[in-house]
Amino acid sequence: MIFWLICGLLTIGVAGILTAPMKRAPSINTENPDIAVYKAQLSEITRDLERGVLPADEAERARAEVARRLLAASKLESPAQTSTQSRPMIIYSCVALIAVLAFGIYASLGAPGYGDLPLQARLAASQDIRANRPSQAELEANAPVAAPVEAPQEYLDAIAKLRVIAPTRPNDTEVWSRLAFHEAELRNFAAAARAQERLISITGNASTDDLQRLVDLQVAAANGLISPEAETTIRQILGRDEQNIAGRYYLGALYNQTDRPDFAYRLWRDIAENGDVQNFHVASARSQIEDAAFRAGVDYTLPEVRGPSAADIANAQDMSQADRDAMIAGMVASLSARLANEGGSPSDWARLITAYSVLGDQDAARGIWVEAQDVFGANDAAMEVLRNAAEQAGIQE
Repeated sequence: MIFWLICGLLTIGVAGILTAPMKRAPSINTENPDIAVYKAQLSEITRDLERGVLPADEAERARAEVARRLLAASKLESPAQTSTQSRPMIIYSCVALIAVLAFGIYASLGAPGYGDLPLQARLAASQDIRANRPSQAELEANAPVAAPVEAPQEYLDAIAKLRVIAPTRPNDTEVWSRLAFHEAELRNFAAAARAQERLISITGNASTDDLQRLVDLQVAAANGLISPEAETTIRQILGRDEQNIAGRYYLGALYNQTDRPDFAYRLWRDIAENGDVQNFHVASARSQIEDAAFRAGVDYTLPEVRGPSAADIANAQDMSQADRDAMIAGMVASLSARLANEGGSPSDWARLITAYSVLGDQDAARGIWVEAQDVFGANDAAMEVLRNAAEQAGIQE
Protein backbone atom coordinates (compact mmCIF):
# COMPACT_ATOMS: atom_id res chain seq x y z
CA MET A 1 0.00 0.00 0.00
CA ILE A 2 2.83 2.38 0.84
CA PHE A 3 4.43 1.63 -2.54
CA TRP A 4 1.29 2.59 -4.44
CA LEU A 5 0.86 5.72 -2.31
CA ILE A 6 4.41 6.80 -3.15
CA CYS A 7 3.82 6.06 -6.85
CA GLY A 8 0.63 8.11 -6.79
CA LEU A 9 2.28 11.09 -5.12
CA LEU A 10 5.21 10.98 -7.54
CA THR A 11 2.85 10.82 -10.51
CA ILE A 12 0.87 13.81 -9.25
CA GLY A 13 4.10 15.71 -8.59
CA VAL A 14 5.48 15.09 -12.07
CA ALA A 15 2.15 15.97 -13.65
CA GLY A 16 2.06 19.20 -11.63
CA ILE A 17 5.51 20.21 -12.81
CA LEU A 18 4.69 19.49 -16.46
CA THR A 19 1.35 21.33 -16.40
CA ALA A 20 2.48 24.31 -14.30
CA PRO A 21 3.08 26.56 -17.35
CA MET A 22 -0.53 26.03 -18.41
CA LYS A 23 -1.82 27.45 -15.12
CA ARG A 24 -0.13 30.82 -15.49
CA ALA A 25 -2.39 33.78 -16.39
CA PRO A 26 -1.88 34.95 -19.98
CA SER A 27 0.04 38.20 -20.43
CA ILE A 28 -2.15 39.39 -23.34
CA ASN A 29 -5.35 41.39 -23.09
CA THR A 30 -8.26 38.91 -22.92
CA GLU A 31 -10.79 41.52 -24.13
CA ASN A 32 -12.14 41.21 -27.68
CA PRO A 33 -9.94 43.59 -29.77
CA ASP A 34 -13.02 44.77 -31.80
CA ILE A 35 -14.49 46.37 -28.66
CA ALA A 36 -11.50 48.67 -28.28
CA VAL A 37 -11.83 49.74 -31.93
CA TYR A 38 -15.51 50.58 -31.57
CA LYS A 39 -14.89 52.55 -28.36
CA ALA A 40 -12.21 54.56 -30.13
CA GLN A 41 -14.66 55.29 -32.99
CA LEU A 42 -17.29 56.57 -30.53
CA SER A 43 -14.71 58.90 -28.97
CA GLU A 44 -13.71 60.13 -32.43
CA ILE A 45 -17.36 60.87 -33.36
CA THR A 46 -17.81 62.88 -30.17
CA ARG A 47 -14.67 64.94 -30.90
CA ASP A 48 -15.75 65.64 -34.49
CA LEU A 49 -19.18 66.77 -33.30
CA GLU A 50 -17.62 69.15 -30.74
CA ARG A 51 -15.28 70.62 -33.38
CA GLY A 52 -18.25 71.16 -35.70
CA VAL A 53 -16.79 69.08 -38.52
CA LEU A 54 -19.63 66.57 -38.33
CA PRO A 55 -23.35 67.52 -38.53
CA ALA A 56 -25.46 66.46 -35.55
CA ASP A 57 -27.78 64.19 -37.53
CA GLU A 58 -24.84 62.33 -39.18
CA ALA A 59 -23.07 62.07 -35.82
CA GLU A 60 -26.19 60.48 -34.32
CA ARG A 61 -26.50 57.96 -37.14
CA ALA A 62 -22.81 57.08 -36.91
CA ARG A 63 -22.96 56.79 -33.13
CA ALA A 64 -25.98 54.41 -33.39
CA GLU A 65 -24.23 52.18 -35.94
CA VAL A 66 -21.00 51.96 -33.92
CA ALA A 67 -22.99 51.33 -30.71
CA ARG A 68 -24.81 48.46 -32.45
CA ARG A 69 -21.51 46.90 -33.48
CA LEU A 70 -20.06 47.42 -30.00
CA LEU A 71 -23.04 45.65 -28.45
CA ALA A 72 -22.64 42.69 -30.81
CA ALA A 73 -18.89 42.46 -30.17
CA SER A 74 -19.33 42.53 -26.40
CA LYS A 75 -21.48 39.38 -26.63
CA LEU A 76 -18.64 37.40 -28.31
CA GLU A 77 -15.77 35.68 -26.38
CA SER A 78 -12.27 36.54 -27.46
CA PRO A 79 -9.88 33.71 -28.51
CA ALA A 80 -7.87 34.36 -25.35
CA GLN A 81 -10.95 33.98 -23.17
CA THR A 82 -11.87 30.74 -24.92
CA SER A 83 -8.34 29.44 -24.37
CA THR A 84 -8.45 30.43 -20.69
CA GLN A 85 -11.73 28.64 -20.12
CA SER A 86 -10.54 25.42 -21.83
CA ARG A 87 -7.19 25.37 -20.01
CA PRO A 88 -8.41 23.39 -16.92
CA MET A 89 -9.74 20.63 -19.15
CA ILE A 90 -6.39 20.38 -20.93
CA ILE A 91 -4.57 20.23 -17.61
CA TYR A 92 -6.83 17.48 -16.26
CA SER A 93 -6.43 15.50 -19.48
CA CYS A 94 -2.64 15.75 -19.27
CA VAL A 95 -2.64 14.56 -15.66
CA ALA A 96 -4.87 11.62 -16.54
CA LEU A 97 -2.70 10.70 -19.55
CA ILE A 98 0.50 10.80 -17.48
CA ALA A 99 -1.07 8.61 -14.79
CA VAL A 100 -2.37 6.07 -17.32
CA LEU A 101 1.01 5.87 -19.09
CA ALA A 102 2.97 5.58 -15.84
CA PHE A 103 0.86 2.80 -14.34
CA GLY A 104 0.41 1.08 -17.69
CA ILE A 105 4.16 0.88 -18.30
CA TYR A 106 4.75 -0.38 -14.77
CA ALA A 107 2.05 -3.04 -15.15
CA SER A 108 3.77 -4.21 -18.34
CA LEU A 109 7.41 -4.07 -17.24
CA GLY A 110 7.18 -4.20 -13.48
CA ALA A 111 5.89 -6.78 -11.03
CA PRO A 112 2.72 -5.49 -9.35
CA GLY A 113 2.21 -7.03 -5.94
CA TYR A 114 5.75 -8.42 -5.77
CA GLY A 115 7.47 -7.62 -2.52
CA ASP A 116 10.70 -5.68 -2.21
CA LEU A 117 13.60 -8.13 -2.55
CA PRO A 118 17.06 -6.74 -1.85
CA LEU A 119 19.98 -8.96 -2.83
CA GLN A 120 20.71 -10.33 0.64
CA ALA A 121 17.06 -11.18 1.19
CA ARG A 122 16.92 -12.98 -2.16
CA LEU A 123 20.04 -15.02 -1.37
CA ALA A 124 18.64 -15.95 2.01
CA ALA A 125 15.29 -16.89 0.47
CA SER A 126 17.03 -19.07 -2.12
CA GLN A 127 18.97 -20.91 0.56
CA ASP A 128 15.78 -21.39 2.53
CA ILE A 129 14.03 -22.86 -0.52
CA ARG A 130 16.87 -25.30 -1.05
CA ALA A 131 17.03 -26.29 2.59
CA ASN A 132 13.29 -26.95 2.80
CA ARG A 133 12.70 -28.75 -0.48
CA PRO A 134 10.36 -31.75 -0.40
CA SER A 135 12.03 -35.14 -0.33
CA GLN A 136 12.09 -37.49 -3.29
CA ALA A 137 9.26 -39.52 -1.76
CA GLU A 138 7.11 -36.42 -1.22
CA LEU A 139 7.68 -35.20 -4.77
CA GLU A 140 6.85 -38.61 -6.19
CA ALA A 141 3.66 -38.77 -4.12
CA ASN A 142 2.52 -35.38 -5.46
CA ALA A 143 3.56 -35.95 -9.08
CA PRO A 144 0.74 -36.38 -11.61
CA VAL A 145 0.03 -39.95 -12.66
CA ALA A 146 1.48 -40.69 -16.09
CA ALA A 147 -0.86 -41.91 -18.77
CA PRO A 148 -0.65 -45.68 -19.16
CA VAL A 149 1.55 -46.94 -21.96
CA GLU A 150 -0.13 -49.06 -24.59
CA ALA A 151 1.66 -52.40 -24.70
CA PRO A 152 0.76 -56.01 -25.51
CA GLN A 153 -0.80 -57.87 -22.61
CA GLU A 154 1.89 -60.54 -22.83
CA TYR A 155 4.53 -57.88 -22.21
CA LEU A 156 2.61 -56.44 -19.23
CA ASP A 157 2.21 -59.92 -17.76
CA ALA A 158 5.93 -60.58 -18.14
CA ILE A 159 6.82 -57.35 -16.31
CA ALA A 160 4.36 -58.23 -13.53
CA LYS A 161 6.19 -61.54 -13.08
CA LEU A 162 9.54 -59.73 -13.10
CA ARG A 163 8.32 -57.50 -10.25
CA VAL A 164 7.56 -60.62 -8.21
CA ILE A 165 10.85 -62.33 -9.05
CA ALA A 166 13.17 -59.36 -8.37
CA PRO A 167 12.72 -59.21 -4.56
CA THR A 168 13.52 -62.92 -4.36
CA ARG A 169 16.88 -62.24 -6.04
CA PRO A 170 18.22 -59.25 -4.09
CA ASN A 171 21.73 -59.56 -5.51
CA ASP A 172 20.93 -60.40 -9.13
CA THR A 173 22.15 -57.42 -11.16
CA GLU A 174 20.59 -58.72 -14.37
CA VAL A 175 17.10 -58.91 -12.86
CA TRP A 176 17.25 -55.43 -11.30
CA SER A 177 18.75 -53.91 -14.44
CA ARG A 178 15.93 -55.33 -16.54
CA LEU A 179 13.32 -54.21 -14.02
CA ALA A 180 14.68 -50.66 -14.00
CA PHE A 181 14.66 -50.56 -17.81
CA HIS A 182 11.15 -51.93 -18.30
CA GLU A 183 9.60 -49.85 -15.52
CA ALA A 184 10.98 -46.77 -17.24
CA GLU A 185 9.58 -47.99 -20.57
CA LEU A 186 6.16 -48.18 -18.91
CA ARG A 187 6.67 -44.67 -17.42
CA ASN A 188 6.68 -46.03 -13.89
CA PHE A 189 9.61 -43.74 -13.14
CA ALA A 190 9.42 -44.02 -9.35
CA ALA A 191 9.55 -47.82 -9.52
CA ALA A 192 12.33 -47.61 -12.11
CA ALA A 193 14.33 -45.31 -9.80
CA ARG A 194 13.96 -47.79 -6.90
CA ALA A 195 15.17 -50.63 -9.13
CA GLN A 196 18.12 -48.53 -10.32
CA GLU A 197 19.02 -47.67 -6.72
CA ARG A 198 18.98 -51.37 -5.88
CA LEU A 199 21.18 -52.15 -8.88
CA ILE A 200 23.73 -49.53 -7.77
CA SER A 201 23.74 -50.84 -4.21
CA ILE A 202 24.43 -54.36 -5.48
CA THR A 203 27.39 -53.36 -7.63
CA GLY A 204 28.85 -51.22 -4.85
CA ASN A 205 30.83 -49.12 -7.31
CA ALA A 206 28.36 -47.67 -9.80
CA SER A 207 29.59 -46.26 -13.08
CA THR A 208 28.89 -42.66 -14.10
CA ASP A 209 26.36 -43.96 -16.60
CA ASP A 210 24.52 -45.81 -13.82
CA LEU A 211 24.39 -42.64 -11.72
CA GLN A 212 23.27 -40.58 -14.68
CA ARG A 213 20.44 -43.02 -15.38
CA LEU A 214 19.44 -42.86 -11.71
CA VAL A 215 19.19 -39.07 -11.64
CA ASP A 216 17.24 -39.12 -14.91
CA LEU A 217 14.71 -41.44 -13.27
CA GLN A 218 14.62 -39.49 -10.01
CA VAL A 219 13.88 -36.22 -11.78
CA ALA A 220 11.32 -37.79 -14.08
CA ALA A 221 9.55 -39.38 -11.10
CA ALA A 222 9.50 -35.98 -9.34
CA ASN A 223 7.87 -34.27 -12.34
CA GLY A 224 11.05 -32.40 -13.26
CA LEU A 225 11.94 -31.14 -9.77
CA ILE A 226 15.32 -31.75 -8.14
CA SER A 227 14.98 -33.38 -4.73
CA PRO A 228 17.74 -33.52 -2.07
CA GLU A 229 18.26 -37.19 -3.01
CA ALA A 230 18.64 -36.28 -6.67
CA GLU A 231 21.09 -33.54 -5.74
CA THR A 232 23.21 -36.12 -3.93
CA THR A 233 23.36 -38.18 -7.13
CA ILE A 234 24.23 -35.07 -9.15
CA ARG A 235 27.10 -34.23 -6.79
CA GLN A 236 28.43 -37.79 -7.16
CA ILE A 237 28.43 -37.44 -10.94
CA LEU A 238 30.16 -34.05 -10.92
CA GLY A 239 32.63 -35.30 -8.31
CA ARG A 240 33.85 -37.76 -10.91
CA ASP A 241 33.58 -35.46 -13.93
CA GLU A 242 32.87 -31.78 -13.36
CA GLN A 243 32.18 -31.33 -17.10
CA ASN A 244 29.54 -34.06 -17.24
CA ILE A 245 26.68 -32.68 -19.32
CA ALA A 246 23.86 -34.36 -17.38
CA GLY A 247 25.35 -33.30 -14.06
CA ARG A 248 25.77 -29.69 -15.15
CA TYR A 249 22.26 -29.54 -16.58
CA TYR A 250 20.59 -30.94 -13.46
CA LEU A 251 22.64 -28.79 -11.09
CA GLY A 252 21.65 -25.76 -13.17
CA ALA A 253 18.01 -26.90 -12.99
CA LEU A 254 18.28 -27.08 -9.20
CA TYR A 255 19.54 -23.50 -9.01
CA ASN A 256 16.94 -22.36 -11.51
CA GLN A 257 14.19 -23.89 -9.38
CA THR A 258 15.50 -22.25 -6.20
CA ASP A 259 15.64 -18.67 -7.52
CA ARG A 260 19.30 -18.58 -8.55
CA PRO A 261 19.00 -18.24 -12.33
CA ASP A 262 22.45 -16.61 -12.38
CA PHE A 263 24.07 -19.91 -11.39
CA ALA A 264 21.85 -21.83 -13.82
CA TYR A 265 22.92 -19.54 -16.66
CA ARG A 266 26.62 -20.04 -15.90
CA LEU A 267 26.25 -23.84 -15.73
CA TRP A 268 24.17 -24.08 -18.89
CA ARG A 269 25.89 -21.67 -21.24
CA ASP A 270 28.76 -23.93 -22.30
CA ILE A 271 26.65 -27.04 -22.85
CA ALA A 272 23.87 -25.05 -24.57
CA GLU A 273 26.29 -23.44 -27.02
CA ASN A 274 28.71 -26.32 -27.57
CA GLY A 275 26.81 -29.50 -26.73
CA ASP A 276 25.11 -31.87 -29.17
CA VAL A 277 21.59 -30.52 -29.68
CA GLN A 278 20.34 -34.10 -30.05
CA ASN A 279 21.32 -34.77 -26.44
CA PHE A 280 18.32 -34.54 -24.08
CA HIS A 281 20.19 -32.56 -21.42
CA VAL A 282 21.65 -30.13 -23.95
CA ALA A 283 18.25 -29.59 -25.55
CA SER A 284 16.70 -28.99 -22.13
CA ALA A 285 19.36 -26.43 -21.24
CA ARG A 286 18.87 -24.66 -24.57
CA SER A 287 15.13 -24.42 -24.02
CA GLN A 288 15.53 -22.68 -20.64
CA ILE A 289 18.74 -20.69 -20.76
CA GLU A 290 17.36 -17.48 -22.28
CA ASP A 291 14.66 -17.24 -19.59
CA ALA A 292 17.26 -17.91 -16.88
CA ALA A 293 19.53 -15.20 -18.35
CA PHE A 294 16.65 -12.72 -18.45
CA ARG A 295 15.76 -13.36 -14.81
CA ALA A 296 19.45 -13.03 -13.91
CA GLY A 297 19.61 -9.63 -15.61
CA VAL A 298 21.82 -10.83 -18.46
CA ASP A 299 21.20 -9.74 -22.05
CA TYR A 300 21.72 -13.06 -23.82
CA THR A 301 20.57 -14.63 -27.08
CA LEU A 302 21.26 -18.31 -27.68
CA PRO A 303 23.38 -18.77 -30.82
CA GLU A 304 21.91 -20.82 -33.62
CA VAL A 305 23.21 -24.33 -34.17
CA ARG A 306 25.87 -24.34 -36.85
CA GLY A 307 27.02 -27.21 -38.99
CA PRO A 308 25.24 -30.47 -39.91
CA SER A 309 23.38 -32.06 -37.02
CA ALA A 310 22.80 -35.75 -36.51
CA ALA A 311 19.25 -35.29 -37.82
CA ASP A 312 20.54 -33.55 -40.97
CA ILE A 313 22.88 -36.42 -41.68
CA ALA A 314 20.18 -39.02 -40.97
CA ASN A 315 17.74 -37.27 -43.32
CA ALA A 316 20.36 -37.28 -46.02
CA GLN A 317 20.23 -41.08 -46.11
CA ASP A 318 16.79 -40.90 -47.79
CA MET A 319 18.01 -38.70 -50.65
CA SER A 320 19.46 -39.74 -53.93
CA GLN A 321 23.19 -40.26 -53.88
CA ALA A 322 23.86 -37.07 -55.87
CA ASP A 323 21.54 -34.88 -53.77
CA ARG A 324 22.83 -36.32 -50.55
CA ASP A 325 26.44 -35.79 -51.49
CA ALA A 326 25.73 -32.20 -52.60
CA MET A 327 23.88 -31.33 -49.38
CA ILE A 328 26.42 -32.85 -47.04
CA ALA A 329 29.37 -31.51 -49.03
CA GLY A 330 28.08 -27.97 -48.62
CA MET A 331 27.55 -28.38 -44.87
CA VAL A 332 30.87 -30.12 -44.45
CA ALA A 333 32.74 -27.37 -46.29
CA SER A 334 31.12 -24.70 -44.12
CA LEU A 335 31.80 -26.57 -40.88
CA SER A 336 35.36 -27.45 -41.86
CA ALA A 337 36.15 -23.82 -42.70
CA ARG A 338 34.70 -22.61 -39.40
CA LEU A 339 36.65 -25.14 -37.33
CA ALA A 340 39.84 -24.21 -39.15
CA ASN A 341 39.33 -20.47 -38.63
CA GLU A 342 37.46 -20.22 -35.33
CA GLY A 343 37.79 -23.59 -33.66
CA GLY A 344 34.76 -25.30 -32.14
CA SER A 345 33.36 -27.65 -29.55
CA PRO A 346 34.01 -31.41 -29.40
CA SER A 347 30.49 -31.96 -30.78
CA ASP A 348 31.35 -29.85 -33.83
CA TRP A 349 34.45 -31.94 -34.51
CA ALA A 350 32.43 -35.13 -34.00
CA ARG A 351 29.84 -33.93 -36.53
CA LEU A 352 32.60 -33.29 -39.05
CA ILE A 353 33.99 -36.81 -38.56
CA THR A 354 30.51 -38.28 -39.04
CA ALA A 355 29.83 -36.12 -42.10
CA TYR A 356 33.04 -37.19 -43.84
CA SER A 357 32.18 -40.81 -43.05
CA VAL A 358 28.73 -40.45 -44.64
CA LEU A 359 30.39 -39.00 -47.74
CA GLY A 360 32.62 -42.08 -47.85
CA ASP A 361 35.79 -40.03 -47.39
CA GLN A 362 37.37 -42.14 -44.64
CA ASP A 363 40.78 -40.54 -45.10
CA ALA A 364 39.36 -37.08 -44.40
CA ALA A 365 37.40 -38.41 -41.41
CA ARG A 366 40.55 -40.05 -40.07
CA GLY A 367 42.51 -36.81 -40.55
CA ILE A 368 39.93 -34.85 -38.53
CA TRP A 369 39.99 -37.55 -35.82
CA VAL A 370 43.79 -37.27 -35.55
CA GLU A 371 43.64 -33.47 -35.45
CA ALA A 372 40.88 -33.54 -32.84
CA GLN A 373 43.05 -35.72 -30.59
CA ASP A 374 45.76 -33.09 -30.71
CA VAL A 375 43.25 -30.37 -29.77
CA PHE A 376 41.28 -32.22 -27.07
CA GLY A 377 43.66 -34.94 -25.94
CA ALA A 378 43.79 -33.63 -22.35
CA ASN A 379 40.00 -33.37 -22.00
CA ASP A 380 38.53 -36.78 -21.12
CA ALA A 381 34.91 -35.70 -21.60
CA ALA A 382 35.67 -34.24 -25.03
CA MET A 383 37.62 -37.32 -26.06
CA GLU A 384 34.68 -39.55 -25.13
CA VAL A 385 32.44 -37.63 -27.55
CA LEU A 386 35.05 -37.74 -30.30
CA ARG A 387 35.88 -41.40 -29.70
CA ASN A 388 32.23 -42.36 -30.10
CA ALA A 389 32.06 -40.51 -33.41
CA ALA A 390 35.27 -42.19 -34.58
CA GLU A 391 33.98 -45.65 -33.63
CA GLN A 392 30.73 -45.08 -35.50
CA ALA A 393 32.70 -43.89 -38.51
CA GLY A 394 34.90 -47.03 -38.35
CA ILE A 395 38.17 -45.11 -38.06
CA GLN A 396 39.05 -45.78 -34.41
CA GLU A 397 42.69 -46.74 -34.26
